[in-house]
Formats: sequence, C-alpha cells, structure tokens
Amino acid sequence: MEEEARAPLLQPRGEEAATAKGRARRAAVEWWVESKKLWRIVGPAIFQRIALYGINVVSQAFIGHLGDLELAAFSIAATVVSGFNFGFLLGMASALETLCGQAFGAKKHHMLGVYLQRSWVVLLLFATALTPTYIFMEDLLLLIGQSPEVSRLAGQMSIWLIPQHFAMAMLLPLTRFLQSQLKNWVTAVTAGVALAIHVVVTYVLVHCFHLGFVGAVAAADLSWWLVVLGQFFYVVGGGCPLSWKGFSMEAFADFWEFIKLSSASGVMLCLENWYYRVLVLLTGYLKNAEIAVDALSICLTINGWEMMIPFGFLAATGVRVANELGAGRGKGARFAIVVSVTTSVVIGLVFWCLILYFNDQIALLFTSSKVVLDAVHTLSVLLAFTVLLNSVQPVLSGVAVGSGWQALVAYVNVGTYYFIGVPLGAILGWPLHFGVGGIWSGMIGGTAVQTLILAYLTVRCDWDEEAKKASTRMQVWASSK
Repeated sequence: MEEEARAPLLQPRGEEAATAKGRARRAAVEWWVESKKLWRIVGPAIFQRIALYGINVVSQAFIGHLGDLELAAFSIAATVVSGFNFGFLLGMASALETLCGQAFGAKKHHMLGVYLQRSWVVLLLFATALTPTYIFMEDLLLLIGQSPEVSRLAGQMSIWLIPQHFAMAMLLPLTRFLQSQLKNWVTAVTAGVALAIHVVVTYVLVHCFHLGFVGAVAAADLSWWLVVLGQFFYVVGGGCPLSWKGFSMEAFADFWEFIKLSSASGVMLCLENWYYRVLVLLTGYLKNAEIAVDALSICLTINGWEMMIPFGFLAATGVRVANELGAGRGKGARFAIVVSVTTSVVIGLVFWCLILYFNDQIALLFTSSKVVLDAVHTLSVLLAFTVLLNSVQPVLSGVAVGSGWQALVAYVNVGTYYFIGVPLGAILGWPLHFGVGGIWSGMIGGTAVQTLILAYLTVRCDWDEEAKKASTRMQVWASSK
C-alpha cells in the first residue's frame, strides 16, 4: 500500500516529453539507416536505368528530327515489338530479384552464380522464340490495321532492333545478379559510359554519314552490347569471387521450377510494361493518327524517363525486401517498404509540379512541329497525374518481386489493366469521342485500381510469416546441395 501511495498516478510531463523525444530520435535513426541502405541501391539503379533509357531516347530524338513519319514509325516499332518483348524478358529476369536477393540475405552466395546462368539459358531460349516478331513486323502491323506507310517503315526499323533484343536477354540477368549483391556501381558505370559513346556515335552515323534511322538504331545496338560486355567481363573476370564459381552444369538442375517462376514474373511485369504501350497502339486507330501517336509517344517517353526513378525504387525495394526475408527479418522487410514508398511518393510530387509548370517545353527535344507541340500541351495534365500515380505502383510491384508473389500479381494486372483500364479507355476514346485523352484517362483508372489492390495486399501481409517461408526455402536449397 505504501509503495502504491508513493507511485505517481501520472508520469511527470518532463519525463513524458523525454520519452517521446527518445522514441522520435530512435525512429529518425532507424529511418536514416534504412534510407542509406535503400539509396545505396536506388542511386546507381536510377542512374543505370536513366542511362539505358537515354540510349533509346537519344535515338528517338535524332529520328524525330528526320520527320513526323519516321518518329511515328520508330514509336510503333519500339512499342509493338521491342517494347512488348522487352517487357516479357524483363519480367522473366525479375525472378532473379526474388531468388538472388533471398539467397544473398541467407548468405547462400554460391547459388547466385547458378541462378544467373540458369536465367541466361531461359531468357536466350525465349528471346530466340520471339525473334520472328521482329522479322514479320510489317505484316503484323498491317494485319491489325495500322497505316501502310508507318507499317512499312516500322518493319524496316524492327529488323535493326534484333541485336538489342538479344543484348537484353544477356543484360537483364546480369544487372539483377549484381544488384542483389549491392554491386550497383558496376551497372551504373557501364551504362553511363555506353550512353556517352552512344551520343557521339549516333551523331556521326546520322549527320556525318547520313545513314538516317538505320544509323540511329545501329548506334543503339552497339551501345547496348557495350553495357553487356562491360558487366559480363566484370563478373567472369573475378569481380564476384563469392558468387561466381565459373560455368556449371548445375544451371540446368531444377530447370522447370525456375521456368515456372520466371514465366510468372514475365507475365506479371510484361502485362505492366505492355499496358501503356497498348495506349500507343490504340491511338494509331484515331483520326489524324500520325500527330496523335507523335504527341503521345513524346509524353510517354518523358513519363518513361521519369519512371526510371520509381523503377530504381522497384529494384531497390525488391532487393531490400528479399534480403530481409532471406535473413528471417519480417519487420525489417515491412519497414523497408514504408521508407521506399514514402521516398518515391515525395519525388513523384516534385516531378508532378515540374511537368505542370514546364508543360510542352520538354517536347522541343523531340520535335519542332507546332501541331505536335500543341497536342503535347493538351496531354500534359494526364502526363503529370500518370507520373504521380506511377511513383507508388512500381514500388509495390517491387514488394511483390522481393516476396515471390509474381503469380498472384499477374492475375491482378490482367484484371485491372485489361478488364478495367483498356475497355474504359476504349469507351472514352471512341463512343464518347474524347480521343487520345479519353483512352489515356481510362487506362489511368486501371492503374489506380491496381495500385489500391497491391497496397491492400502489402498492408494485410503477415511479414513474419513471409520471413518463415523464405527461411524454409533457404533450407531446401541447402539440403539439395
């Protein structure tokens, strides 16, 4: 009783404030530590993606100044063939973010090199199977009702895109292999050097040798392969002694299981990657399609360039979540998600303001046509809101990649994109006569629904249980060695 009498009923305000201040300080320190881990991956990942995307943007800029028809043809070729196939290969390679990330977190370093080789074999097989789509591009475009002039020129360009196609099949696994080990500076340096060389080579081939679009696309082929060779020789030349033990027949073990996970990843991300490329394809059926496609492709190029930032967060989130789950730390994975989403949204708000302010001025990089610039001006508000929404959605996709939810998210993507976004866009574009703005608005609606579903799945997830699943997977790998 005496002890109870001496015990204060209320904590003194000074102690209460000190406790609250201590909690706030600890939270700030934890946030800072996680941010440093995140940006160690995000910074180089963003730079690499901007540099690689810049290779194609430079080519598009040179081609755009050759004429409106050339720009439309390149946009269609890069969208329908290269873009669709890249989306599928990108998704298949993302399986390495799950497997290599969790193996690295569990300190099973020897498995990373095996998974890299296994991914090369799978992606090269699928790349070979997809090659005819480049060869018969003109016929495919005519079959779906595209303009004969644009189809003919796009078909010629697509043949020159084949070397890039196989470069992607080699590069995508290499990048994820290096990222999972936090060797991001290698991917950044190789991409930066290739971009610098690309600008010079493109200028020489287009303006000095007058090779037109062939020179621009051939220069891009060369630059992509420079990145591949730079990363390949770093890996096999001793840069990754723990994870690269040389070529091994073990790469062919459990091949079918790897194909299933890769295929699920491919479907998940390619449906995501194809979504806004479908927008360009649908726009090709509108009246004055050449101007509409030019304006839309410029907007989507700007969006794609900015998207390299959330894609950097996608990669970093996938690695951080996979590392934490592989190490058995569910709470660490959840905290990494919170930091990543918050940071990406803040950056998205900054770009949202910039696009609304500068409007169509950025489009001067790609065209001097007054009609196209006016069309870009009209679409700039939709571009700004797409950028803002995409500051969240790719990060949540990174959560799915790091957790191995690819198959589930593939179903979400099909439902929201192709049963909500595309039909809604078609209705707004044609029956309601809103044109390209209506098509785009409907597809933004599909992305919004998808983002809400992914956010719900992330919030409701039991991350401690996910960590147990990852630990079980590591034990299976260890017992199979």
